[in-house]
This record gives sequence, C-alpha cells and structure tokens, in this order.
Amino acid sequence: MGLIVQKYGGSSVADAEGLKRVAARIVATKKAGNQVVVVVSAMGDTTDELIDLANQVTPFPNGRELDMLLTAGERISMALLAMAISNLGHEARSFTGSQAGVLTTSAHGKARIIDVKPSRISEAISEGAIAIVAGFQGINQDTKDVTTLGRGGSDTTAVALAAALEADVCEIYTDVDGVYSADPRVVPTARKLKTVTYEEMLELAASGAKVLHLRCVEYARRYDMPIHVRSSFSNQEGTWVVKDHPEGDSGANMEQAIIAGIAHDKSEAKVTIVGVPDRTGVAARIFQTIADADINIDMIVQNVSAAATGLTDISFTLPKSEGAETTALLKGIQGEVGFASLQYDDQIGKLSLVGAGMRSHPGVTATFFACLSEAGINIEMISTSEIRISVICRVEDLEKGVKAAHSAFDLDAEGEAVIYGGSGR
Repeated sequence: MGLIVQKYGGSSVADAEGLKRVAARIVATKKAGNQVVVVVSAMGDTTDELIDLANQVTPFPNGRELDMLLTAGERISMALLAMAISNLGHEARSFTGSQAGVLTTSAHGKARIIDVKPSRISEAISEGAIAIVAGFQGINQDTKDVTTLGRGGSDTTAVALAAALEADVCEIYTDVDGVYSADPRVVPTARKLKTVTYEEMLELAASGAKVLHLRCVEYARRYDMPIHVRSSFSNQEGTWVVKDHPEGDSGANMEQAIIAGIAHDKSEAKVTIVGVPDRTGVAARIFQTIADADINIDMIVQNVSAAATGLTDISFTLPKSEGAETTALLKGIQGEVGFASLQYDDQIGKLSLVGAGMRSHPGVTATFFACLSEAGINIEMISTSEIRISVICRVEDLEKGVKAAHSAFDLDAEGEAVIYGGSGR
C-alpha cells in the first residue's frame, strides 16, 4: 500500500462539478490500494474576493484578522470535498492547517513552515479514512494565532505534509498537463517536460513560473520528495520534479536539453538609488534596512562610480507589493546615507532562461541576446547563475521576448498545449 499526498488548486475545485470530479479521482486513488491525504486550495478566486472584501471594509486590514478571514476559503473547500467523497461511499475527514499540525512562524500573510506534526492525519489514514487538509495555513506555536503562508502556500503545505508522513509521492494537480518549456498561455506551442530537476524548477519558480511555488520546491529538494505535476482535468502523466533526470532523459526528449524552460515575471519593480557615496559600508546600510523589514530583493546592479564625484547609482528589483514600503524606508535613511534621489519603475518585466545544459553549452548568452535584439527588445539589467540567465526589459516587450527566445532555442512542440481551467494553478 502506497501513501500519496495530492494537492488540488483553486481552478480544480472552482465549483460543485469540479469538487465532484476531484472527489471521484481521490476515491479512484484510494480504490487502487493507496492511503490518500489531500491538500486543497480555496475555490476559484475566493481568496482574491475575500481580500477585496477586506479592503472595502478598511484600507489597512489587520494582519491577524486578515489571516482569520482568508483561511475561511480553504475551510469551505475542504468541508465540501469531504462531503463529496462521503457521497461516493468513502469516509473522509477534513482538518484545518492547525489541526493537521502545521506549525509556522508568526509573520501574518507570509508565514513559513517550521515543523509539521501530523498525528491526527496519521491516525485518520491508519483507520482507513481519506484525510482532507486545508492548504495555505497553519498555526504559530507561540501565539497560537492562525497564519497564512502567502501565495502558493497550498503547494508548500502538500510537500511539507508529504515529507512529514514519508509519502511515496506528492501529486500537485493544476489546470495544465505538467510543467512546460514556457507559459502555454503565452506560447501555445510550449513543450511539456517529462522530467525537470529540483535545481531547474527552483530557478523557474524564482523567475516567475507559476505552476509550482518556490518554497514548495525548496521543501521537496530538502527532503528529496518527488513531485508529480499533472492536470486534474485529464489522466495523462504529467511532469516529474526529481533530483536528477533519468539517464537518457533530458525532460524534453533530446540529448541533455540546453534550455529546460523560459519563465517570465510581471510582478517586479525596479528601484534606483541615485548619487550614492561610493564608500565602504554604504551598500550594507541600504540593504540591511530593507532586510530588517523582511523584504526580498532579486537583481542588483551597481554602476562604476564617477571619478570626479565619487558617486554611484545602485539599482535593484523587488516585488511590486513591497515597493511603497521600500521607498519609504530608503527615504528614511537618505540623510544618513547621503544619496541624491530615488527612482521607482513598476513597468518592467523579467525574462529568464533556465537549463542545466547551459553548463556545457557555450554560446547560450549570445543566442539569447541576439534573438532579443532581433525582436527590438532593449535589456536594462542582467543577472546570471550557473543554470540561469535573467534580463529586465519593458513590461510591454516581455511576451514578445518569451516567444522570440522559445523559437531561438527550438523549444516549440508540434501541437498546442491544452489549458483546461484558466488560472494556471
């Protein structure tokens, strides 16, 4: 008997019919002789609707109360799914994140999982029941307050539970058939990958690919938990996220594909600090101020200082949602640091190439920049890792750049990808 953890996103349980279809799939997995634990997201766009409702009540909703509100979405879907499974003749028990033993930090809206103590889940499945767990949420062990894990938190809940229960696999169900070489909504001819490594998936997720959340992949890599990304709308095999490609398989049916995929991200903004004194400790003071506010920074570029003035410019990218707070923090230390001014730009896009094959293939950067040049796209910032190249361009050029790069690296498939839902999750 295997132990399978399944996660279903909002598009898979968007309505009563979706819940019934998911219930039938879960029961079929149970009938096949497996123990089943299910993590479920809120129905459809429920979370967005609850956030809008809170903002109508107050422009600055309290973090603790907002978490109490938002966790209601998953509680609704978990209870309805348990009812649908019971209607098919199988016992199902639903659990909130706190009941499932998901312990988190205290940061409301973006808590991180510290530990999972799934004794009630283990008890339920040992007694033959199907356990349904509300994703995206947990409880802080010190304050006992309910917390939410931020966007993609249900993915992280599923992998963390799978690791704690020592499951055989964590299946992430979405509205596409797997992980593609690019977003199939932008590139209809994107190719489905058979396998992708944790390393490649981490870079793709960090670069804007929405099919899996970054923290979920980090968790899977840490515990070597295989993830099977597949569609809840079909029975096709999806994409396996694993430690290494199986021998002879590159994830794209060719000898070690140079590029595993192309990701893009419209959610970042760029801050430029103009006229920064080029002396020891200044950059440290700037970035420590931002780090103390728990704000994540992505790409950083510092210009060579002008010999005549001893001043330089520092540019960095960060989530748009953190833009207002960051600029306010920087203005607060302007007198101390002595920079001239701040510039804020939220009309940028990030385009990234990812692939372990880059290590052994020279010329990837030249091909990438040439295809962007031919498409008339200007590059504003560049960042690289051993298996990734990222650039910043104008947001209106982003999708054009994705298509150009996809064609330049021969990633197009013969047919078109099928999108069953609409949200990409």
